Amino acid sequence: MLNEIQIGPVTIHMYGLMVGIGFLAAYLICCHRAKKQGLSEDILWGVLICSILGMLVGSRLLFYLVSLPDILKDPSILWDFRNGYVVYGGLIAGISFSGLYCKKKRGSFFEYFDLVMPSVSVAQGFGRVGCFFAGCCYGRQTDSWFHIMYTHSQFAPNNVWLIPTQLISSAGNFAIAAILFWYAKKNKVTGMVGAMYLALYSIGRFFIEMLRNDYRGFVGSFSTSQWISIGMVALAGGLMYYLRRRHQKELAVK
Repeated sequence: MLNEIQIGPVTIHMYGLMVGIGFLAAYLICCHRAKKQGLSEDILWGVLICSILGMLVGSRLLFYLVSLPDILKDPSILWDFRNGYVVYGGLIAGISFSGLYCKKKRGSFFEYFDLVMPSVSVAQGFGRVGCFFAGCCYGRQTDSWFHIMYTHSQFAPNNVWLIPTQLISSAGNFAIAAILFWYAKKNKVTGMVGAMYLALYSIGRFFIEMLRNDYRGFVGSFSTSQWISIGMVALAGGLMYYLRRRHQKELAVK
């Protein structure tokens, strides 16, 4: 699989293209849903900017953290921005930055949390397709019929059959988005859609980590992302409990 496609004098980087399509799709979906729900487009725009900045900064910082032993051996990794981004770091920082922004603008964080997170899952689906083209986030070697073989990848081992974890992740992210869009139409508890995203993504990420073979950092038997997934599921469960209790109290007051 080739990450760079040459069309005359133009070089198309498929990873960047897929990430760009993902961001654009997420933005358009959010704008459409914001209008239907009567939410402020100005606040939405600020939330999206904060999310993007948080994702860029957080994903890079978490990469530095899990790669610290390698960085100590080769400090040039610090300014090599061609790769080295950890999704969970971006997710945590993006949500945190957006929460602070909503607080500053006196907007309801949980309303925008519900609005944005299904679209984030769409963006991640496209992003993982980009990973597939680039060869990063690759899977374990396999003898199964369901495999991918790279011949020119700078990241994945070439000329061996690998589990296409990127495509599995992409399909999972699109499936999560579909579930959340459906759930959002039925849900009456503000914040539950976003909390549901945290739970579903974290569960899926925990299991997909078992199939991956790129270095992600390990603590004991689990990768860094698996430990974060466990914490995220616990956080999502606690958040769901809190949101339901708050909703019940609001109904009781009415």
